[in-house]
Amino acid sequence: MKPRATFRGVVLRTTAQRSAPRPPPAATAGSARVRISREVAGRGGKGVSVIRGLPLGDQALEELAARLKRLCGAGGAVRDGAIEIQGEHRDRLVAELKKLGYEAKRAGG
Repeated sequence: MKPRATFRGVVLRTTAQRSAPRPPPAATAGSARVRISREVAGRGGKGVSVIRGLPLGDQALEELAARLKRLCGAGGAVRDGAIEIQGEHRDRLVAELKKLGYEAKRAGG
């Protein structure tokens, strides 16, 4: 086994160990309406971009949320089957989800 690089006792990840991002499984035609909206209710006036309608399981939602949070450079969470990204990122999220093969649309004003 190859020794791992460490820094002050923390194991460092090299580029060879990083796996390539996998595209999510393609949704069947007409099975999913992916909508990206902006909400501020219950958040003290702070807006979040909410993605609903993704036909993914919990683990796949978590992986996709991590990818989208890195893309936007923002925090977020998965709640009740929806991905919440902090801030106004609807246009960027629509473009990325279309690139991944989803039929995503911007919802709201």
